Amino acid sequence: MEPNPRVEEFKLKGNQLVDRVKELIDEGKTRRVIIKNDERVILEFPLTVGIGGAAAAVFFAPVLTALGALAIHFTDVTIVVEREVTPILPASDEEDEA
Repeated sequence: MEPNPRVEEFKLKGNQLVDRVKELIDEGKTRRVIIKNDERVILEFPLTVGIGGAAAAVFFAPVLTALGALAIHFTDVTIVVEREVTPILPASDEEDEA
């Protein structure tokens, strides 16, 4: 059974949008990003966990371009971030004996 994702919201100015999404992409634990303006969803896209560095830059270039265009039109936006939840496993008895 997959654990429920952790959801966070950030309120930003439109000109901060692209930089914040780049940070989320680089972070690597973000599953989905939703961009809202006044509770209306403007853009929603999944992020593939495990893509990093140059691959992420190439893969998400069209999304970042779209975000840059959106940022011009909106002064205040909300980013809803769905993050990967890593379950904490209990320590096994074998590790305690070592």
